[in-house]
Amino acid sequence: MDMTLRWFGTGYDSVTLEQIRQIPGVTGVITTLYGKMPGEVWEPEEIAAMKKEVEDAGLTVKGIESVNVHDSIKVGTSERDRYIENYITTLKRLAQAGIHMVCYNFMPVFDWTRTNLTKKRTDGSTAMAYDGKMVEGLTPDQMFQSMQKKSNGFTLPGWEPKRLAHLKELFQMYRDVDEEKLFQNLKYFLEAIQPVCEKYEIKMAIHPDDPAWSVFGLPRIITNKKNLLRLIHMVDRPFNGITLCTGSLGSNPENDIPDIIRAAGGRIYFAHLRNLHYNGYHNFEETAHLSSNGSLDMFAIVKALYESGFDGPIRPDHGRAIWGEKAMPGYGLYDRALGAAYLNGLWEAVVKMSGNRKS
Repeated sequence: MDMTLRWFGTGYDSVTLEQIRQIPGVTGVITTLYGKMPGEVWEPEEIAAMKKEVEDAGLTVKGIESVNVHDSIKVGTSERDRYIENYITTLKRLAQAGIHMVCYNFMPVFDWTRTNLTKKRTDGSTAMAYDGKMVEGLTPDQMFQSMQKKSNGFTLPGWEPKRLAHLKELFQMYRDVDEEKLFQNLKYFLEAIQPVCEKYEIKMAIHPDDPAWSVFGLPRIITNKKNLLRLIHMVDRPFNGITLCTGSLGSNPENDIPDIIRAAGGRIYFAHLRNLHYNGYHNFEETAHLSSNGSLDMFAIVKALYESGFDGPIRPDHGRAIWGEKAMPGYGLYDRALGAAYLNGLWEAVVKMSGNRKS
């Protein structure tokens, strides 16, 4: 297991590599070329510069999150093959640079959705939250404006103004796309890229939809055990896998996350671990990582990961805003550092309970 932190890159992230290097047990970062739009080819020089910057700080690049998938691929337009070729070129270049894990998602329009980025918690911290009743009273454009207003001046992943300036056109693109068609378009994409993934040993780890239900009538498919298993079996090849995101899957209390881990049968290549608290139907708020602070049993989740043979990167996911820090919502330094330390402690305990004295 490699404990990591997500890092968006110089100029985009308030957290520095030097700060990440000082978190006990964190050996690398999950990063990206944040300024790249979906469908753009990543240049070798850009990848090399990003990797060198990380390594010069004493860390390693453990994977990419994300190489974003163009909407033409998700919708299945006549242009999708061109964008798939661009994607394949980027994958080859990442592998040639020694990077062999890519997290991606297949969510239409919005990568993730929250109704509040700064909900006050009882301990005085603030955290991101979702209230389905509020969503019912908003238009997609109002949601976008609300997210931008509370972003602390940062560009939120999945909510890039350049792309969402065409919000009406994006919704129009998806007007005839239901869950089944989205699944078939995902299958087409995965079958097209698997040969290069196998040649270069690139693990593709799809991120679950966040939250795990339809928002604004858009189809969402990576939401539960049944659909995750369908993903694995419909393109049953060794480099087609999953990012286990406990916050995304955990948004629906019907999802038994340890059971999902066991059912995935070793096809989890990356893990985002965080906790949340249920406030009601389609209503939750993010919390500190500790089991006692939320509704998820983090020890049971870490134990299931270890027992399944998981050996990939883990990162603490969205953190609260604490101690006066101003950062991208969910991606400050302090609470994620606390989360990394807690998760490392859980992992060490599980390893030693198993009889393996090396954590």
